[in-house]
Amino acid sequence: MLTKLRSIVGKSRHWQDRFPNLAANVLEVRSFDCLKKAMNWPMNPLLEGEYLHAFDYLEDLNDRRLHDAEVIGAASCNGAPKILLEIGTSHGRSTALMAKNAPDGEVYTVNIPPEEIADGGKNVTFAPSREDIGQYYRAQGCVNVKQIFANTKTWVPDFGPIDVAFIDGCHDAAFVYNDTQKILKQCRPGSLLLWHDFNPELIRNYPWIDEVCQGVEQLYADGILRGRVLHLQDSWVGMYKVPEK
Repeated sequence: MLTKLRSIVGKSRHWQDRFPNLAANVLEVRSFDCLKKAMNWPMNPLLEGEYLHAFDYLEDLNDRRLHDAEVIGAASCNGAPKILLEIGTSHGRSTALMAKNAPDGEVYTVNIPPEEIADGGKNVTFAPSREDIGQYYRAQGCVNVKQIFANTKTWVPDFGPIDVAFIDGCHDAAFVYNDTQKILKQCRPGSLLLWHDFNPELIRNYPWIDEVCQGVEQLYADGILRGRVLHLQDSWVGMYKVPEK
């Protein structure tokens, strides 16, 4: 019995052993209400769209889409952000979520041109056509959005300060590292960085989540990140608040 228990504990600590910096800095948040308290957020986000409640894949278990949107939407509607950045437009659902929750802000959303997808890394989970990129936020009438077509392997943001950044492009560790590093240079203390497909407990299940966690782990190892990451339970979003210098 004791041997079996040790085996179970050993398995449960797998990601902590591989990612010691994440183990030391990631805090699991039980509920959205607890996240609001931790962030001192007074406002609830506007959450619209049937897609938030859809169950198309096993990845949607435990209302994952809704919990993702809670974090992204709340980061966008609290603190009156003026400049928001999204890496990975796709159909533009998260773009619309950010734009509607920050109506006085400007959302810059970046997607790799389809013709350059071969140079966009291996862990690109979805590659829509140019016509489909951003079609959702356009259909929703979001006017505070600026669409950018670029490969973030070489693209550098020339605007700022960036108040909220949502990183959901290529999930290769090198891309996550590169995207985060360059975005941080345009942030201020108090800015929020969010990574999608971030959930250390699921690294064994999904290789792209493992890659995202590798990228964030290396950012800590290199001293680029030095604060906590909050992870809302059952979501796939990790959130980092840029600390004071």
